[in-house]
Amino acid sequence: MVLVWDGLSAHWSRDMRAWAAEQDWLTLERLPAYAPELNPVELLWSAIKTCELANLAGDHLADVADAAERGIQRVCSSEQLPWSFLTHTGLTIHLQPPQN
Repeated sequence: MVLVWDGLSAHWSRDMRAWAAEQDWLTLERLPAYAPELNPVELLWSAIKTCELANLAGDHLADVADAAERGIQRVCSSEQLPWSFLTHTGLTIHLQPPQN
């Protein structure tokens, strides 16, 4: 599994780094602290805000959460759209063979 993290200091605490180092199934890719143009999730939120969340004035927080969930499901149902977010950033994923 590849986890793409921004450079938020909480993500890189001593405890978190120690935990991540023990996970042989986890590959970490670090982004700078603030670089929304390099973060594919920013494009996900943009896609949801222009469709499911556009002009939404829910009466309850659950209304917003439900609309966001529908947007995430819409994006995930596409074979190409999530990968296009990664492509747009100019980043690539280089999978490393498992270490024994």
